[in-house]
Amino acid sequence: MGRWSGSRTVRIPTPKTAPGEMPLLIEPQLATLVERHPTNGDWSYEIKFDGYRMLARIDDGAVKLITRNGHDWTSRMPRLRAALEAVPVDSAWIDGEAVVLDAAGRPDFNSLQNAFDRRSTSDIVLFVFDLLWLNGADLRERALRERRALLRELTSEIEGPLIRFSDDFAEDPGSLVASACKMQLEGIIGKRADAPYRSGRSTDWIKLKCNLRQEFVVGGFTRVRGAKLGVRALLLGVYEKDGSLRYAGHVAPHLSSTRSASFARRTAALKQAESPFYNAPAPERDREFYWLKPDIVAEVSFLEWTPSGEVRHPVFQAIREDKPASAVTEEKVIDDPASGMVGSTRERPGPRGTVFICDIKVSNPQRVMDDSTRLTKLDIARYYDAIAEWALPYLHCRPLALLRAPDGIKGEQFFQKHSERARIPGVEELPTAVYPNHAPLLVANTPEALVGLAQMSVVEIHSWNGVAPDLAHPDRVIFDLDPDSALPWSAMLEAATLVKVVLDEIGLRSFVKTSGGKGFHIVVPLTRQPGWEEVEAFSQAVAQHMTRVVPQRFSAVLGPKNRVGKIFIDYLRNGRSASTVTAFSVRARPGLAVSMPIAWDELKDVKSGDQRTMAEAVQRQRSLRADPWEGYWRTRQGITVAMRRAVGMKR
Repeated sequence: MGRWSGSRTVRIPTPKTAPGEMPLLIEPQLATLVERHPTNGDWSYEIKFDGYRMLARIDDGAVKLITRNGHDWTSRMPRLRAALEAVPVDSAWIDGEAVVLDAAGRPDFNSLQNAFDRRSTSDIVLFVFDLLWLNGADLRERALRERRALLRELTSEIEGPLIRFSDDFAEDPGSLVASACKMQLEGIIGKRADAPYRSGRSTDWIKLKCNLRQEFVVGGFTRVRGAKLGVRALLLGVYEKDGSLRYAGHVAPHLSSTRSASFARRTAALKQAESPFYNAPAPERDREFYWLKPDIVAEVSFLEWTPSGEVRHPVFQAIREDKPASAVTEEKVIDDPASGMVGSTRERPGPRGTVFICDIKVSNPQRVMDDSTRLTKLDIARYYDAIAEWALPYLHCRPLALLRAPDGIKGEQFFQKHSERARIPGVEELPTAVYPNHAPLLVANTPEALVGLAQMSVVEIHSWNGVAPDLAHPDRVIFDLDPDSALPWSAMLEAATLVKVVLDEIGLRSFVKTSGGKGFHIVVPLTRQPGWEEVEAFSQAVAQHMTRVVPQRFSAVLGPKNRVGKIFIDYLRNGRSASTVTAFSVRARPGLAVSMPIAWDELKDVKSGDQRTMAEAVQRQRSLRADPWEGYWRTRQGITVAMRRAVGMKR
């Protein structure tokens, strides 16, 4: 039992998880900003503290205090470190927020900053709200309620005012937000009580704020024209998905004399001639603009975002030292915190707990489809409705192969290609003359059809390489890059680039998407002239050519033993009636990632084949300024004799 045994009056049970090596760093879980609280699910609510996120690592009495970005601030808070050294554990990771309280007992961010500025941090209090590791046991996979019960028990053993348990409240969250605003607090945090701890931002934790408030990158400042000193306004920005910095408005700073001098010294070292914003503000007659390397982060509250993407009625709060500028993006407010998806305006409740989307009834909407994210059947239906405008062009009149998971992805999964005994709402059947001697094939040409698929517990949507009515001639070739799981991700990036280079050299334009699983799909559009046998033979020849050119990297032979240390180029997707998961399809794997089209110049920024969630896919499509597959529908190319020769075909 370690330091929890002995004569203490409260006995806290040692977790039953198998002991392991305690990590040196744990990335904290972050909350998603939402417009309204969830109406279903098991949620608990806490005060949102206005301070610095701080994780405490305790190992045999040695304490480290780590910021959300992994910086060691232990030496800056000696009194808090001493309080944590007395915590009766052998090892632990504790998540919390460091604050300074005002006379009324409310967190005061300015006082916290002043405490660090003056190196007088004895009044800093750590409100603890989660326990991630305890006495050799990793607790992150356990439910929040269980982790917090252990933490509550632990904090009851701690003497002194510097470490306090962050209580949760049973009241209606709407009333809690109102009370928080009346008390001039920032808002509240909601957390799924049955969810594990997941590093990074998710909708298992949500923020309900009294006012919009977030961090901005300071890309410059203004002065009154002719003035030598002072700052009239900070020029604010947020990073876009493509890494560019968007101008998002300006705010007048309110800095103490000490902080003003510190700001001046810091900006002197960051000045640059060019604006860091791609949409720099227009010059003003009575103002001078000074551009900065984007390194400083300011926290600002504001009323709302304008349609042009700037803040309205901003109020400066503080310069933040605990958050990197590179991580600052616009915090998207979502309507449905249970899913991370914006609910459809065409959604309405139905009888006995059902939901109608696009007039398609979704039964059992709260059935959990993925235990790891707690995403539901309704979440998938909402996603397919929201993504329809981008997904449908790649599905129009293509025969489908549908992967269904009626009891969630952990249950039985099976493919369906025909209506069989149950008609799928919104889905059409092709005339039998299109594909003689077979049961009618299915196509999904409308948003209603996509919602209908979700209603039938379809998770993955696979489609042919041919389009009705001409199913005798495919209109694309697909190369599925499937790696040995032992390979590093860099090998996948290199492989995709090599395939593109070869296709470019023989004269074929290609497009790439993540598979939503382990790799990439490289798609080559064709004019519909060659038949299936010719296209399949050509795709096989390309794959075999790659294995000859780079034998240490590629395999064109099916079977796990043939791709040890290699990437299998799956050309078998190009036969008649074969299918590949379509662009924007969900994958029936933990996380319910999405197969996502990307531009070739985005390839270097892709971290995995299952990088995008459903919510992220919709947000990305809505925020894109250009189609990553620009030119796909205008591409006119066929398989020539010269191309066949280039990849070693005899004819």
